[in-house]
Amino acid sequence: MTNLQTIILAVVEGLTEFLPVSSTGHLILTQKLLGITTTEFTKSFDIFIQLSAILAVVVLYWKKIIGSRHLWRQLIVAFIPTGVLGLIFYKYVKGFLLDNVFVTVLALLIGGFILLIIDRLPKLALGSKKISELNSRSLLSVGLFQSLSMIPGVSRSAASIIGGLFSSLSRVEAVEFSFLLAIPTMIAASGYDLLKTGFSFTSREFFLLALGSLFSFLASILAVRSFTSFVAKHNFTVFAIYRIVFAFIVLWLLNP
Repeated sequence: MTNLQTIILAVVEGLTEFLPVSSTGHLILTQKLLGITTTEFTKSFDIFIQLSAILAVVVLYWKKIIGSRHLWRQLIVAFIPTGVLGLIFYKYVKGFLLDNVFVTVLALLIGGFILLIIDRLPKLALGSKKISELNSRSLLSVGLFQSLSMIPGVSRSAASIIGGLFSSLSRVEAVEFSFLLAIPTMIAASGYDLLKTGFSFTSREFFLLALGSLFSFLASILAVRSFTSFVAKHNFTVFAIYRIVFAFIVLWLLNP
């Protein structure tokens, strides 16, 4: 990977991690378009810069995070399904799904149509609960939705937001809970992956990780601030259409 390719991938990650468009899917497809060969390092790089993106949430929401033990208990409960299923399917996801363009494109398409349907269900548009009001059953439900994002192209953000909407959270609260739930989820995913690799990176690879982390963090700050402002006034239709169009463009580019 060159420095420029590293920066491009990091910016793509930062801009898409918190939008319901699948950051993992975008990273996989961007690597294909840039001609980057998939290796154990590139797979770890993708996960590592996702962790850097999560730091943006910590910076922007640090007062809420530090000031509420109840919130942390909720995040831990909601994380349980993803944590358990992630341990079970780790080898399969990293060994097969993360390099499967067909699965990624199919998930982008299906997810786009699901978002279109979600926007047209009146009941989900009337949610008024706050995050603090979610009980354990609702939290586990959101966590189960999030676990679907182990399939590249699904989108962790979209899955957890939809789970939040089905648990009667308002649109803004569902989006914010998706941001916050990313913290334990990505810390666990990144930490586990780094333990599995044994930190066996070259000095050049460590430099690329640092470079990617910086640009991923900066892009994420922009994305989080913009997305929260957007969902306060709009639904998710624009993201649904984007997913569908993007999937077809990728199919066209990769199969000329």
